[in-house]
Amino acid sequence: MKTLYFDCSMGAAGDMLTAALLELHPEPERFLDKINAALGGRALISAERAEKCGVFCTRVSVRINGDEEGEELHHHHGHTSLAELEACIDGMSLPEKVRQDGRRVFALIAGAESRVHGAPVENIHLHEVGSLDALADVMAVCLLLHELAPEKILASPVRVGGGMVRCAHGLLPVPAPATELLLRDVPIYAGNIMAELCTPTGAALLKYFAEDFVPLPLMRLENCGRGAGKKDFEAANILRALLGETEEKPADLLELSCNLDDMSPEEMGFAMEELFSLGALDVYFTPIGMKKSRPGIMLSCLCRPEMREEALRCIFKNTSTLGVREYACQRAALRRSFRCVETEHGSLRLKTAEGYGICREKPEYDDLARIARAAGISLREAAKYAQASSTPAD
Repeated sequence: MKTLYFDCSMGAAGDMLTAALLELHPEPERFLDKINAALGGRALISAERAEKCGVFCTRVSVRINGDEEGEELHHHHGHTSLAELEACIDGMSLPEKVRQDGRRVFALIAGAESRVHGAPVENIHLHEVGSLDALADVMAVCLLLHELAPEKILASPVRVGGGMVRCAHGLLPVPAPATELLLRDVPIYAGNIMAELCTPTGAALLKYFAEDFVPLPLMRLENCGRGAGKKDFEAANILRALLGETEEKPADLLELSCNLDDMSPEEMGFAMEELFSLGALDVYFTPIGMKKSRPGIMLSCLCRPEMREEALRCIFKNTSTLGVREYACQRAALRRSFRCVETEHGSLRLKTAEGYGICREKPEYDDLARIARAAGISLREAAKYAQASSTPAD
């Protein structure tokens, strides 16, 4: 499985993530031209070679009217609302998936700022994240990940640093309040550097894209990108993006089964519904031959180990069995996700299955049936119609 791993042992910022991913891109100059064209002059991203503690890497700069974030400003930079940023994103000539990812990352940032300042999201102005500077960083990372197309994204625990950081409202402890909220449920640590190592933009991008925060997994490494931070420390201020092949570990599951020969179809159907409502991964019936030449039904329930007791209680409560067999098993599965497309008959959900070099997509039956009935066509015709309507923008 093509896996991207972010080494955040020196924290994370939007420009560091952009620079590290840019080193992995086969055509970095073409990419910069593409993202700058999409930004439409609102911001200009450039890259240059840098060196941190003797290690060569890439440093990315974002300039707004000639000014770079963190420098003494020569031009006035206004603050930007979430609605204004979303309007900018909607107007960019980028794939819809990239625009959608960008909107969702900014929704995370705005949600954190809303909680920090005790104000509704629509009233939040994103001055803490550099506004248009963050727009450039976020959209660059979203587009880079779209074009690199890893099947899985992981990250290390995040080093946030310590001490105090100067924000628009004064000195605040590290991690800054918005960063701390964005990194809830993420393993973080301070280390011995008294500086802000993880910014709100970096935290939001990691929280949105990384599936898990774990030590470096067993990986057949193919490439490594290094993104430089702005500051210099005793340790190399670099974020690494490691790209390689990992093996997907099958999930540990339980299969519970029992034989039934004295229940009505309605009772067995009810037992199935109850097991699914508890969170069973699969429940099915198999016709079998039982003792004394009786035809019967074998009920099988696939569930996670932590659901074992609930599932057993449900089976004994809702069936006539006197015993349940239990088998430990493993399941390799494709990752599943949903996206929605709009048709003239309403929205249509598409289920995507990915992994092991496979990617396939199919419409949800309920939506397909609704469209077929609305258009007065067969389900097969609706599937062809849905396929034509769901082609993503390039």
